[in-house]
Amino acid sequence: MNKGKLKTAVLGLAGKGQDLLESAWQSEYYHLQAVADSDAELAQRLAKRYDCEYYSDYRQLIIQNQFDVLLVTAPSHTCFEYIQAAMKKKFNVLKLTPAGPNFEKAAQLVKLAENEEVKFGVINLRRLAESYRAAQDYVMQNRLEHIYLVTAFCSFPQRGDESWRSDPELAGGGVLLYPCYEMVDRIIANFSTPQQVYSLNLNQAPDKRQRSYLTEEVAVVTMKFSDRLIGNLVASEVFGSVLQVLRIYGKEKYLTVTDEKLTICDHLGNVLEEFRYEYNDRQLTIQLLDNFAGSILSPVDTQLCCEAAGNLPTMALIEAAYLSARTAMPEEPERVLQRARPAPAGVWPT
Repeated sequence: MNKGKLKTAVLGLAGKGQDLLESAWQSEYYHLQAVADSDAELAQRLAKRYDCEYYSDYRQLIIQNQFDVLLVTAPSHTCFEYIQAAMKKKFNVLKLTPAGPNFEKAAQLVKLAENEEVKFGVINLRRLAESYRAAQDYVMQNRLEHIYLVTAFCSFPQRGDESWRSDPELAGGGVLLYPCYEMVDRIIANFSTPQQVYSLNLNQAPDKRQRSYLTEEVAVVTMKFSDRLIGNLVASEVFGSVLQVLRIYGKEKYLTVTDEKLTICDHLGNVLEEFRYEYNDRQLTIQLLDNFAGSILSPVDTQLCCEAAGNLPTMALIEAAYLSARTAMPEEPERVLQRARPAPAGVWPT
C-alpha cells in the first residue's frame, strides 16, 4: 500500500546514491516512483530492482513528473539548475552535503525553498550520531570547564574515479567541502561560527603551474572563536584509511570524539570515562529520512533536524577558509554569511 506515502524520486545513483535509494525503500514514508542517473544502464538496472521509472536526463525527470520529494546525491555542479526547477514545481528536496556548489548557490537554494514554501534539507548524519550528540551535551552542560582549544583531524583515501574534483570551479573546494563538511558542522554546533579563519592548502603535484589549477590534497585551518578559544582542523587525502576525530580541551581534562566513541581523559592521558556507541550509516539515514518526511507530513509536530538554512554557517566557514588560502590573510565567515542576509531598508549592500 502506497496511500499516504510521499511520491519520491532519487537523482544520482553512484556511490551513496544507492545507499540512499535503499534507505528510502526501507522507510515507511516514501513511495519510490523514479530514479535518474547519467549512466542509463545503471538507472535502468536499479529501476527494475525497485519497480519504478528511470531517466538518464535529469531535466526530463523534473519536467515530466510531480513528486513530493526529490532525493539528490549527484554532485552539486551537475544538478544545481535541476534542483531549482524542482523547487519551483513544489518538490521538497533533500540532498547530500554540501547544500550547494558554493556558498552563493547554497544561499540561493535556501532562499528559493523559502519563497516556494518547500522543505530543503541536507543529509548530515553526524547531527544524529549518538557520540557527537553526547559530546555536545557534555560541552553544553559545562562539564568541561574553561575550554581553550578544539582540534579536528580528517583523513580519507584519494578518489581516483571523480576527476571533476580536480577542478576548483566544479568542486567548490575539495578536502574541506566534501569529506570534512560534517566535522566542520559539528565544530560550529559546539562553539558557533569562528570570528576568523586562516587556511593553508597544499597540493603535491610536481608542476607549479598544475598545482594552481588543482584542488588541495592537504588543508590546515586555524579558527579563532574568541580571545580565550581557538581551534585547528587538519584534513588530508594522503594518509590512507578513513578517520575523523574531534578533540576538545578544557582546563582539567579533554574529550575525544569519533563516530563510535566518546572518551574523557586527564591531561596525562589517563582515561576518566569512556562511552561506546553504534554508528550505522543505514540506520542514521533512515532516521534522517523519517524526520524529513515528518516535517512535510506533520510540520507542527516534527522539527526538521537537517534544514539547509542551518547549514549556511558551515558553508560560510568553508568559503572563508578557501578565500584565506588565496589571500594569505585571515578571513571572517560572518562577512560571507552577510551575503545571504537582506540589507536593511535604505542600506546599499557591500
